[in-house]
Amino acid sequence: MSFQYNESSYNEQELSEINVTPFIDVMLVLLIIFMVTVPISTVTIPLDLPVAKAKVEPNIEKPIVLSLNQEKELYLGNERLLGKDLGSEIDKLTKSKRDTVIFFQIDKRVPYEELMDVMNQLRSAGYFKIGLVGLETDRE
Repeated sequence: MSFQYNESSYNEQELSEINVTPFIDVMLVLLIIFMVTVPISTVTIPLDLPVAKAKVEPNIEKPIVLSLNQEKELYLGNERLLGKDLGSEIDKLTKSKRDTVIFFQIDKRVPYEELMDVMNQLRSAGYFKIGLVGLETDRE
């Protein structure tokens, strides 16, 4: 079998087709990146919360969550507060809006005295709207 190339029969034409193979490769790489990073970004603080039986209402804006775990470590969102002033850290998040609701979740093994200490810090900072967070149903 032989192939002959004839210069006179060759027409130069532009390719009008789009090569989608690189596009598909890039999209698959992005899909893999998102599949890996989403579970990492949803890491939460391990707490054993008590059960609440109240009806859940929808959130309008991003809530400010304050957490106190079994080791008595205080977290604002997912950041641990290490010797920082609780009032000034919440002021940064709320832009000093004192009527913002602070959601406070506490491990059920934390002594009541520790809970009241944090609530007193919130009250002295001017935050009086504090919502206690619990589980919706009892875990079996």
